[in-house]
Amino acid sequence: MEDLRKRGVRAVVLSYVDTAGINRVKTVPLARLDDAARWGVGMSPVFDVFLADDSATATDRLGGPDGDLRLFPDLDRLVVLAAQPGWAWAPADRFTQDGEPWVADQRGFAKRAVDRAASAGLSFRMAVEIEWAVGRPGDDFTPGCTGPAYGMTRLVELSDYCRDVLAALEEQGVRVEQLHPEYAEGQFEVSVAASDPVGAADDSVLVRQTIRAVSHRHGLRPSFAPAVVAGKVGNGGHVHLSPWRDDTNLCTGFPAGDGGFAAAGILAHLPALLAVGAPTPASYLRLVPSRWAGAYACWGVETRETALRFVPGTTGLIGAANLEVKCFDLAANPYLLGGALVAAALDGLARREPLPEPVRGDPVHLPDAPRLPATLDAAVDAFAADEVLRDAFGPVLSDAIVAVRRAEAARFRDATPEAVTAALRWVY
Repeated sequence: MEDLRKRGVRAVVLSYVDTAGINRVKTVPLARLDDAARWGVGMSPVFDVFLADDSATATDRLGGPDGDLRLFPDLDRLVVLAAQPGWAWAPADRFTQDGEPWVADQRGFAKRAVDRAASAGLSFRMAVEIEWAVGRPGDDFTPGCTGPAYGMTRLVELSDYCRDVLAALEEQGVRVEQLHPEYAEGQFEVSVAASDPVGAADDSVLVRQTIRAVSHRHGLRPSFAPAVVAGKVGNGGHVHLSPWRDDTNLCTGFPAGDGGFAAAGILAHLPALLAVGAPTPASYLRLVPSRWAGAYACWGVETRETALRFVPGTTGLIGAANLEVKCFDLAANPYLLGGALVAAALDGLARREPLPEPVRGDPVHLPDAPRLPATLDAAVDAFAADEVLRDAFGPVLSDAIVAVRRAEAARFRDATPEAVTAALRWVY
């Protein structure tokens, strides 16, 4: 507390991400942080069935005005926010008023997945790529810079902005691997170092909110939405992960061995995983063939068009080999997604079924390439039928996922792509 006061902190954000992928918060003055850590802060459980537009659906256990939960800040992860002077941030875990872990707590689900892996002698390293489009103020999207994809022109025009993003992340203890202009208009990407799945999800939330704060200070507006402009390349949220046993990366020697079995589990569950990692109708405006979005349920070695890409890493760089899952985006709740990927990998390790043959080139040219679900409805149907994933989530949380996704699909049932992108452009 004294250290935070000396650093000018006046208040602390208690942060969690709901089922729809929205970062919800409550804040406390610094003087109340001790009480919040001991007794929590009240928050209604209804947010577990909120949609992205703040309307709500319901399940047999969730929805309505009754009940209360307690948000407890994880002080081990508390960060003083560099781009929001006077504020600190901490991810929150949710408990009942009796002190029991809340069955639908998304961060708690990710922790349980990590614990389940640990009981099998495994750990996972994970990182989420952050893509965002930099826009000018206004409801429509006007790119905040010009110039070609990956071009120096964009960086020159927004060099002060990008420098401030990097400086803020460094000051907050986030290890950035790289930042560069991306493919779509006004688009950038930042990659951060891998962590455990819970830490990677924390980083994903923190990095995005830091970018949002820096953008605001520069008079810019960031969009992390899957589709920013209808018909154009959108923002992905690719997940890199590797399973480890002791100090050995199981992706070494891939696809032979346990790394291949883990990948086979993820590949087998990808249609259902889309309901977690591509959770909005806008996700399927991004997830189209021949845009490096990963629209096909196949894998390849350094093949950027397959949903699952094996990255061998630079020769001699120990531990660099990993799997990249390309079909997800940043509308996803990163805690749900990280935990679900661990569950799928563990199922693959238990089943020990080998991967199919890898794909080279664009799968769109292969007559038998399996296409992933092309709509949110189809992805939810796959999730509802996936007993492994539903069992991993438990009935309360899995029913919430199904209810929220079906309600989001119904909300945009008759909407044009332009209407979908306009409605969700500045939500994520």
